[in-house]
Amino acid sequence: MTDLALSIGCFRYDTTAALFDGSVTVGGADATVHSAATLPEIFERVIRRNEFDVAELGLTFYLRLLETGLPYVALPIFPNRVFRHSCVFVNTHAGIARPADLIGRTIGEFGTYGQDSGVWAKGILMDEYEFEPRKNRWVIGGLDQTSAPFDFIPHPHPADVEVTAAPEGATLGAMLDAGEIDALFSANVPQCVLDGSPNVARLFPDFEPLERDYHRRTGIFPIMHTVVIRRDLIDERPGLAQEVYRAFSRAKQDAADRYRRNRRLYEVQTMIPWMNALVERNGEQFDEDWWPYGIPANRTTIDTYLRYHYEQGLSSRRWRIEDAFAPELLDIA
Repeated sequence: MTDLALSIGCFRYDTTAALFDGSVTVGGADATVHSAATLPEIFERVIRRNEFDVAELGLTFYLRLLETGLPYVALPIFPNRVFRHSCVFVNTHAGIARPADLIGRTIGEFGTYGQDSGVWAKGILMDEYEFEPRKNRWVIGGLDQTSAPFDFIPHPHPADVEVTAAPEGATLGAMLDAGEIDALFSANVPQCVLDGSPNVARLFPDFEPLERDYHRRTGIFPIMHTVVIRRDLIDERPGLAQEVYRAFSRAKQDAADRYRRNRRLYEVQTMIPWMNALVERNGEQFDEDWWPYGIPANRTTIDTYLRYHYEQGLSSRRWRIEDAFAPELLDIA
């Protein structure tokens, strides 16, 4: 393969930092890595302008556009994963003490009905607590800054689910704090929570034991985002998909190795007390590769997400893993 100028758009995480600093490169390519202030900005640049050759993209954004035609295909690279029991916030005066109390309530969600975090939260609540999204009213808007629902993706939802936009000038965080909505499913922690408002709390205040138990029982570590690559590029450049996969994998492995090495130093490169104890506790629960890429190690997690997407009316068909990811990487580990 001759050298190729390759543009990559993604957020800077532990898992991608080595791509940004150039210590990991894509074989056969001269890659330039770009980011943005927020993840939706990256997604919009991919979707509106096909701006990047390789890019991070939320799973729900990818699946919605897969139905209508998208010049990208997903690689089994997952730079963003978060357990999501912790992402459901409630107004403390609304009388919501347990999942069953969400029935009939008005719930906010950032950007679109069925954001990646919301798909996971709804799905987990449906599987484990008999939650039914159709029994709620959903309000879509900006979290702490005013924003209309995303206008660069389709907004499918079942006909029997009531979904409206937040009032002009309103933010979901402020609406939750004021009791104008009863609950909020959010990928990010609302500012009112960060500020210590007594009016807002998590549905599951002690969420870590619940999320650890969920992982032990299911083996699922929820995936939010994947990485996509231009279809025409991998058609023209056999082996490029594998090179991109290897580069992202090496960058992720470099980050994991730093945590392993720094156990000797009690993780003093961070400012977080007891970080070493957390790393050791996680080591007891997770496999050696606790953040795996590839289909084989993530098949249950991916298939669960595809099921949730369909059950929640966000897909017109029940996608198979083989339909959604680059065929040449289906067996790579």
